[in-house]
Amino acid sequence: MSDDPVPKPERAAVASEDDADPAVDGSAADTASDSTRDVPSDVDESAETDSASQEALPPDVAKYDRFKKIEGGTYDRANDFLRERTYVTAREWAIARLCADFRTETGVEMTKIGQNLPELVPFMTDTYTPQAVNQARASFEEKVRKAGATFLYGAMCDFFTAEELDDVMYEATEVAKFLLEVEGVELSVEEELEAEDRISEVMREVREHSAALRHDECPHCGSDLDSTEGDHDQHTAEADD
Repeated sequence: MSDDPVPKPERAAVASEDDADPAVDGSAADTASDSTRDVPSDVDESAETDSASQEALPPDVAKYDRFKKIEGGTYDRANDFLRERTYVTAREWAIARLCADFRTETGVEMTKIGQNLPELVPFMTDTYTPQAVNQARASFEEKVRKAGATFLYGAMCDFFTAEELDDVMYEATEVAKFLLEVEGVELSVEEELEAEDRISEVMREVREHSAALRHDECPHCGSDLDSTEGDHDQHTAEADD
């Protein structure tokens, strides 16, 4: 029996492991060092990519600043708001706005809108083909025409009283103003009041002239609508009051 507490083969194995430790540690240190050195390089490359991407954008796209008030918002949230208050979707609203802003003498720049849609509208995440842009534009126009016809008929058919019609117009105006403000349009209090007064005046005229289409005589005073327009207007105002 040997007095050596550790047999030679085991001492050799231990020695081998001890000799290997510095190499392993060094390799790990080198790897960590390399990883640390790579981080700034990756950040720089990412920053350069973003900078190059910005430089590649058309100038009018790069400086476009509408919809900034809802930056970080989601498509679903915008869509739910619109669905509750209008007939259009968030997609149709955004593209209608862009078609108005990117219109030239030769027409709407649908290719530019579609290719840069995520840069132009924060809640739109995908690019569109020109055909898809045109489809959304046509859908918006059709819905506005149908909604306009529905509203005007409601105003002309005497379904609403003058006060009720004012309420409808007020609600519609508030929603429209909110959407304009989200797009970045700044309206002063004076401009808002002036717009409301003009809209109310137009709707009163619509209601009065629609009465001439429905009746030969004023339903309030019985006078001929064509020959005594002034008297009819006075009686209509009194009836509305």
